[in-house]
Amino acid sequence: MTVKKTKAPTAAPSANSSQTSGKAREETPLEGFAGICSMLVVITFVYAFIAQNFVIPSGSMENTLLIGDHLVVDRITLAPSARWMPLVYYRQPRRGDVVVFKKPVPDLVNGRPKYQYLVKRLIGLPGDHIHLHNGIVYINGVAQAQPHAQPTTPANYQTFLDEFPSVPPTPVPYETPETWAVDFPNHVVDGDLVVPVGDYFMMGDNRHSSEDSRYWGFVPRGNIAGRPLFNYWSFKATEADYDNLTTLHARLAWIGHVALHFFTDTRWLRTFHVIR
Repeated sequence: MTVKKTKAPTAAPSANSSQTSGKAREETPLEGFAGICSMLVVITFVYAFIAQNFVIPSGSMENTLLIGDHLVVDRITLAPSARWMPLVYYRQPRRGDVVVFKKPVPDLVNGRPKYQYLVKRLIGLPGDHIHLHNGIVYINGVAQAQPHAQPTTPANYQTFLDEFPSVPPTPVPYETPETWAVDFPNHVVDGDLVVPVGDYFMMGDNRHSSEDSRYWGFVPRGNIAGRPLFNYWSFKATEADYDNLTTLHARLAWIGHVALHFFTDTRWLRTFHVIR
């Protein structure tokens, strides 16, 4: 004997259900405000603790980084380890890392000192003995192969930069008495600059166009903010373009320039370029 499957009877829709079917409940203003606040909290957390974007305004790291590169920076890996995030991978900065850090001395901007964030390559670790001869970096007596660095030639050779630390740095007028020019001799031993415990020595890859630790000294561990991961957008620009962005009119003009030349002046081949 066969059994024929039949559909179970369904209840007739009530009057109330027919009026509400297919119509979503409208969000109240309070719920909308709460949603926006939640989104802002997440964005702020990511921006402050996990990843941050930086733009390159100078050529001190060419050709590793170009003026107009926009970077995503990892703010977790090189951060001091935290007990409240035990599963996150932390490590100490390594020689050769490209790092973002707070400059240990201020720049003079419109007559007032201002601290800025820089991007350089980490050259010396705590305890390292460093000197340069003819532009070649020697660490603990061993010449370093640094193919990313600008080579020294008879045309660009400068004694201060290429024979460091044989020539002391020049004091900056607005610096305090405890600055690099005064402290510098205390760290030179037998012609080598010795990196103190807790500090790091940074240099730009564009060695002859980079104001770095040779000019203003060591970078404390606490000043290191992170390391660039990749370049998410690169737009052709010059140092003057970024130096001139001091007024609202200049910023609006630059936004218009970017909008007008977005497709022609974007360096498409550098999109998602990994920083090494």
